Amino acid sequence: MYDDAHTLTGPEIDQLLAAAQWAPSAGNSQPWILFVCERGSPNHARLVARLSRGNSGWVPRASVVFVTAAHVRTGTEADAPAYSDYALYDVGQAAAHLTLQARTMGLHTHQFAGFDHEALAVDLALPGTHLLLTGIAVGRQGDPTDVDERTAARDHKVRERRAVAEIARAGTWTEPWAVGHQ
Repeated sequence: MYDDAHTLTGPEIDQLLAAAQWAPSAGNSQPWILFVCERGSPNHARLVARLSRGNSGWVPRASVVFVTAAHVRTGTEADAPAYSDYALYDVGQAAAHLTLQARTMGLHTHQFAGFDHEALAVDLALPGTHLLLTGIAVGRQGDPTDVDERTAARDHKVRERRAVAEIARAGTWTEPWAVGHQ
């Protein structure tokens, strides 16, 4: 849940963008575009109009949302060669660096993909060489009692992750990593 009265300054947004700018990328290709959607801006209105029902209650309250896009094709033709085999990974790096920078600034982030990607791509005039991926909501956490029941339930749900042995291997595919491995 975000404090819908909190805003970020231009220099603070610049700091977040600089963190993404300096993320590593294959061959220094930097295949990412970040659409800045400050609350109250035309880009914010475009995004809010395309949010899924589940995200429409909380995303608009964030101070700023960054919508990520990847340069995935060299041309707009259906058979155009890929721009980079690592573009999606590189955009993930940029998103992670932005997220970590936000945390060092005392801000809360929440990444999401619940929006109409095709319609928003049209709204943002995204060229056919790029693919819209995700949003990163950034702001200060707000009063948890100032939300609808559905959002409150989601915010208070216990978060679980797969066990490390399910996501890491000590050798081949059949050899799970053992936590505490010496």
